[in-house]
Amino acid sequence: MIIGLTGGIGSGKSSAALIFERLGIGCVDADRVAREVVEPGEPALAAILDHFGAGILTTDGHLNRAALRDRIFQDDEQRLWLEALLHPAIRQRMQQQLAAFQSPYALLVAPLLFENDLDQGCDESVLIDVSEDIQIRRVIERDGGSEAQARAIIDRQMSRADKRARADHIIDNSGTLAELEAAVVALHHSFMAKLPTQSPPGPTS
Repeated sequence: MIIGLTGGIGSGKSSAALIFERLGIGCVDADRVAREVVEPGEPALAAILDHFGAGILTTDGHLNRAALRDRIFQDDEQRLWLEALLHPAIRQRMQQQLAAFQSPYALLVAPLLFENDLDQGCDESVLIDVSEDIQIRRVIERDGGSEAQARAIIDRQMSRADKRARADHIIDNSGTLAELEAAVVALHHSFMAKLPTQSPPGPTS
């Protein structure tokens, strides 16, 4: 069973994922996989280099993410080319990692779970939810910057109402870390209860 976990910036989805991991559940982080597929030696990085030229690399041969953002920021054609290259590679890598886990079920952690339809490959989805005011406060406390910058990031993501309508399970994370842990543990037990139980071995002849 694969569970998709998502939440807007500042919602606490990373904290929730850590709690699932402490419960023995394997987690694949979509953002981490997106970085892995463009590491030196990966086919995707070679394709990006061939398409954009050597200026897209740092001096040590890694992807220059700032330079890449500049190239695609206002160029929809280049952005779509990049997405067509990376999205299949990311999905394949995530599927490989999820299939490798030996835990009772696996967790796919993705900020854009619904935006990229990744929930279609999951059995159930979980939304870590807080109000926009709490999101903004947490983002400013964590990353600095202004309220306007934090709000701009939130506005680029799917609306809170649309995420709530699409999620199978919603955890309110407006309280304490202990309350979040209690909610995650309760949901974990419900997932475990849905798993098929193994029949005891029959008598040997």
